Amino acid sequence: MSEQQAHHRVVVIGGGNGGISVAARLRRSGVDDIAIIEPREQHLYKPLFSHVAGGTARAGITVRPQREVMPKGVEWIRDAVTAVQPEVNAVVLESGDRVTFDQLIVCPGIQLDWERIPGLAEAMQTPAAASHYEFELAQKASLLLRDLKEGTVVFTQPDGPASCAGAAQKPMYQACDYWRATGVLDRIRVVMVVPTETAFLPPFDRELERKIEEYGIELRTRSVLLRVDSAAQEVVIGGPEGPEHLHYDVLNVEPPQSAPDWLKASVLPAPSSSGGFVEVDPRTLRHPRFPHVWALGDAAATTNSKCGGALRKQTWVLAKNLSRVLRGKAPRARYDGYAVCPFTVSRSTVVWAEFDDTGAQKPTIPFFRRMYRESRLSWIFDRHVLPWVYWNLILTGRV
Repeated sequence: MSEQQAHHRVVVIGGGNGGISVAARLRRSGVDDIAIIEPREQHLYKPLFSHVAGGTARAGITVRPQREVMPKGVEWIRDAVTAVQPEVNAVVLESGDRVTFDQLIVCPGIQLDWERIPGLAEAMQTPAAASHYEFELAQKASLLLRDLKEGTVVFTQPDGPASCAGAAQKPMYQACDYWRATGVLDRIRVVMVVPTETAFLPPFDRELERKIEEYGIELRTRSVLLRVDSAAQEVVIGGPEGPEHLHYDVLNVEPPQSAPDWLKASVLPAPSSSGGFVEVDPRTLRHPRFPHVWALGDAAATTNSKCGGALRKQTWVLAKNLSRVLRGKAPRARYDGYAVCPFTVSRSTVVWAEFDDTGAQKPTIPFFRRMYRESRLSWIFDRHVLPWVYWNLILTGRV
């Protein structure tokens, strides 16, 4: 197939939350000739995956055809990126085609590195292991957790960068609430493995630790999953006291994550960075060495916790700044490092954790700082209101 080349004023790599939202915001501000490069034909609302695994949402409501969420007036290039060449304003596609640009927005999301932990990928093919970080595996996790009546369940969170790392705990709390309601919780040993010093962050640890004690969860802090023996249904956990071997009846894993391989191989990460994420000014989201390149979301080397909740503010800042640059002005909008993790601590309550890139509380409603307490209202907002807002307002660039 002969190489083809197209040119667009703005090219967006990635048709997930960040790519669709920022393109929609740019269109609403009058920017035209935008193209989104996205190979997938289905668009997923991933924040609900933990509800799927926890048995409080159907998998079908998390997915819609990609064509239905594409902003009007934006071209969809159904292909995958294999290389970025910012020195010549070009992107190379899997098909062999090239797309050139005036401005580039990089937001392909994050890569799940199943092979990084020995035995983990193989374990996902067995009946006893799952993950709520992939669509099919979240459905599998739901059935495994629902049907368990006794035994040991191990939940793990990886060390290093991860998309909404705290989400590792969400299906655990929902499952514990279900097991308690069905009278089997006292026959199930629940182990949660986290790499951090505490359950999450100091402003929210008290609420989470209360639920951990309430459910009888064994919390392993400063610990990571080292390897999995799926034949023996055993995991090896590395912690402060050395390796620990645990038999499991169900294993639910949040896999290690990193920047996509093609991004790591590009010149966009900082030379001294080992993570491979796009180097940006963490406030303006503009690349310091390539001023025609921008990045947001999980693929950007920002200082905030990686999560979908950070994207709403990031897309607003980036769209404002890029629109000004296209008009020959300097960028002025600044991202404040905001992130959010709604912890579903039961099947009907949520601990709403909002924080900045220092780990301090940053409530959306400043005078209502008690939003971080366990709440039924927060659960309704997370489970029912936010999905509607996502499909109808966030992806259309309205909020």
